[in-house]
Amino acid sequence: MEPQDPVKREGRLTPVIVLATLIAAFGSSFQYGYNVAAINSPSEFMKDFYNYTYYDRIGEYMNEFYLTLLWSITVSMFPFGGFLGSLMVGPLVNNLGRKGTLLFNNIFSIVPAFLMGFSELAKSFEMIIVARVLVGICAGLSSNVVPMYLGELAPKNWRGALGVVPQLFITIGILVAQIFGLRSLLANEEGWPILLGLTGIPAVLQLLFLPFFPESPRYLLIQKKDEAAAKSALRRLRGWHDVDAEIEEILEEDKAEKAAGFISVLKLFKMRSLRWQVISIIVLMAGQQLSGVNAIYYYADQIYLSAGVNEDDVQYVTAGTGAVNVLITVCAIFIVELIGRRFLLLLGFSVCFTACSVLTGALVLQDKISWMPYVSIACVISYVIGHALGPSPIPALLVTEIFLQSSRPAAYMVAGTVHWLSNFTVGLVFPFIQEVTGAYSLIISAAICLLTAVYIYVVIPETKGRTFVKINRIFAKRSRAEFLEEKEEIANAEPHVPSLLATEASFCGCARPQMPQDFLLEDVQDFLL
Repeated sequence: MEPQDPVKREGRLTPVIVLATLIAAFGSSFQYGYNVAAINSPSEFMKDFYNYTYYDRIGEYMNEFYLTLLWSITVSMFPFGGFLGSLMVGPLVNNLGRKGTLLFNNIFSIVPAFLMGFSELAKSFEMIIVARVLVGICAGLSSNVVPMYLGELAPKNWRGALGVVPQLFITIGILVAQIFGLRSLLANEEGWPILLGLTGIPAVLQLLFLPFFPESPRYLLIQKKDEAAAKSALRRLRGWHDVDAEIEEILEEDKAEKAAGFISVLKLFKMRSLRWQVISIIVLMAGQQLSGVNAIYYYADQIYLSAGVNEDDVQYVTAGTGAVNVLITVCAIFIVELIGRRFLLLLGFSVCFTACSVLTGALVLQDKISWMPYVSIACVISYVIGHALGPSPIPALLVTEIFLQSSRPAAYMVAGTVHWLSNFTVGLVFPFIQEVTGAYSLIISAAICLLTAVYIYVVIPETKGRTFVKINRIFAKRSRAEFLEEKEEIANAEPHVPSLLATEASFCGCARPQMPQDFLLEDVQDFLL
């Protein structure tokens, strides 16, 4: 019998939601992590392939500078493709839907899998470079669309846990690439094309199974205006027939933002009412990438060797670090709904700040004090744990939660652009910073972690268990208060509802809306204030 008390329905995680989450995350997010790490282990064999291919064409080997440049281009094409993919998010999710975009995105995985897998046979390193751009586009789309899709499928009391699942599959992808990338498996002269080509398998599986699962009900109702399809999707996702209450909640979200209409990226930056949301995603995404994770992994092998780890065994220790990353991300799934997003972000960035600060001193002193390498190892592991708890999984989840339906695609375009440009910048600039400053380069990372934590403490509210509309009202209060300070005469004017609506529309850059008859006075005042 169908439960009568709607409160008892909260927390129900149906097989449809679980399977949709696993298929979306494995088919997309897994590939992101896999392609980040897959190219590291066989790099020397791939450079030899570049050199031999060049020799077959020209009759001489590349000089060291040209080979290094060509390899740098190969590596950097992945974040460049991620940047391009982020720019495609808005148009694709608005026209194809969330699920439709994920299905379309498989093109950018299957095609490059063939290009990389057959590059040695074709004697073409150009195929690898083109493929790296394409898998980057795949990662840029999936890193934005998967959290959006899962956030809109999930009931609000499971939104946090499901929002962390994409990051879990990214870490699993990294770990699987590290395991397959062991020299005894595929990181060798014969196996590296297979290692790179395996990225197409998750895409094929997603292409086969994802069509059987629902599209985002919010997309169907708000953007497609298909209430029957939205109800059908919700019934499958929730496991009961009566979904009218959730339909009303989605309609309330739609009603609350009708005045703004379609929101482009340019309009997103112009809207005063969304100022703090936009600043917040920029700070969080930049903080995530600039917080030192690349520096930590850069020093990891050196630290393990200094602690006495055999050179041949470093690859196994690195894989062990990847396993710790996966384990802590699994823990984040179970605790994000218990202790909240804000606390995990503060804890994560604080741990990363402490680890970077202590590691700086440990690296400086490791040749002078015999036990310092062990302190360095503890700092690396602590940093990995801290980053996996908050900075890695939570920012993408918050983009879904702090924006409403019409602004969410543009917000993900901004978040993705900041993410991938920061990633690209770190990869390009960090080697030079490290060469000039040495171990002191981590001080920059520590400062970024500290500043990001301070911003989160001052600005970011807790979003656990709240509807999208309620979360936006919290930010709207801050933006509204600032606007009233700038326009003091408005604060002293009569709180006439139409004038308030006109005021809100004017600083949003929108036309004055018509107030629906069923839009209650307290709803208007609650939304604006």
